[in-house]
Amino acid sequence: MANRRKSLARKSRLIRATKSNRRVPSWVMQRTSRRVTRHPKRRSWRRGHLHL
Repeated sequence: MANRRKSLARKSRLIRATKSNRRVPSWVMQRTSRRVTRHPKRRSWRRGHLHL
């Protein structure tokens, strides 16, 4: 996946995966009194692989 010429569709999918791979916001933790602390769809770059 380290090719230099990525197509626009593939690049947009990678950007979307990067944006969705964020932690739960702090205001959500405060609002739920820290019951929600982790994101169920969080992905690690080492463990989980993207199938693009």
